[in-house]
Amino acid sequence: MPKGPQGQKRPADTVASALRGAKILTGEIAEDTDDGKDKTAQALGKKGGRARADRMTPERRKEIAKAAAAKRWKK
Repeated sequence: MPKGPQGQKRPADTVASALRGAKILTGEIAEDTDDGKDKTAQALGKKGGRARADRMTPERRKEIAKAAAAKRWKK
């Protein structure tokens, strides 16, 4: 069975692929949506960015935003 871009298993022929799609749509089987990333690490990463922004002063956030905008527009 061939693998998709994220390593998920997919049927090799067109008919099997169509049948799998129909089964997913009707709810007979669940779609494989595992991206291979650790869910707890993702949750901690989201918390970290918000916590960093909360600790920063408005002036420091403004400096960082200006530097980022300058970098984007420099291209």
